[in-house]
Amino acid sequence: MSERTPASHADRLFAALFWLLPTRLISRGTHTLAGARAGWLRRALIAGFLRLYPAIDMTEAEEPDPQAYPSFNAFFTRALAPGQRPLPSDPETVVSPVDGTLGACGEAHRGTICQTKGMTYDLQTLMGGDEGWAAAFLGGRYATFYLAPHDYHRVHMPLDGCVRDMRYVPGRLFGVNPRCVRAIPRLFSRNERLVTLFDTAVGPMALIMVGAFIVGGIETRWAGTICPPHRRAPHRQPVAERDIDAAYHARGEEMGRFAIGSSVILLFGPGALEWPDTLAAGRPLRLGAPIGRLGTGA
Repeated sequence: MSERTPASHADRLFAALFWLLPTRLISRGTHTLAGARAGWLRRALIAGFLRLYPAIDMTEAEEPDPQAYPSFNAFFTRALAPGQRPLPSDPETVVSPVDGTLGACGEAHRGTICQTKGMTYDLQTLMGGDEGWAAAFLGGRYATFYLAPHDYHRVHMPLDGCVRDMRYVPGRLFGVNPRCVRAIPRLFSRNERLVTLFDTAVGPMALIMVGAFIVGGIETRWAGTICPPHRRAPHRQPVAERDIDAAYHARGEEMGRFAIGSSVILLFGPGALEWPDTLAAGRPLRLGAPIGRLGTGA
């Protein structure tokens, strides 16, 4: 199993801020600013972001001119130019769905997933409390990916699959950076998230898009914007299920996107995936990088 190091005192102090800040109000304000089309504000936000994150490579983008985007959100969720993330030629290779950093990976023992060393969270709670959904992944494999602000923020299919169902689960808006992951117990099962189930050649797969502090939105290609707004307290929001038509999505195809940044969790059933020993927490991965091979399924 691959996992992160335990929290330091500095990690706990940093994470404590999220218990005190009005995270929902700030996130709503961020969403409004990021969608602004006023020329001076848009230009200032984009230019400031590029200065703050010099690692951003605009030559990879389909539109390389940052000031050509109509809003900060459009810039942030920019498409890659064709050919920037080639897929492995072997169709049985499962690929990273994002540009990001591997947070943890391993086997879902006894209905729990490792968040970091000495800290786990409940699979059924992560899935919105649905016992049937969770049961399909008991003893299966999981992987979490952290998308930093400078990363490409569209989410793609790790293998071929058909959409079976989708559920929005309301929750908190804690940060999901490595410090918060180490310091906030059950972080991913507390935060707002979108759980999507897929049918694949090796059984069910879940792709979970986890919301976070100042995340401006979670979208899918088939349902559009799922959130925001974040207008009601989490305990007052029901778990909402949406009926969707089954749709086939090929490996590498875009399935959704984040505005600002967050985390993605992949779940596979028992025997569905052969996990390489080379995967380790903290490893940077690019969209299309191999993360495993198809197994035989349950």
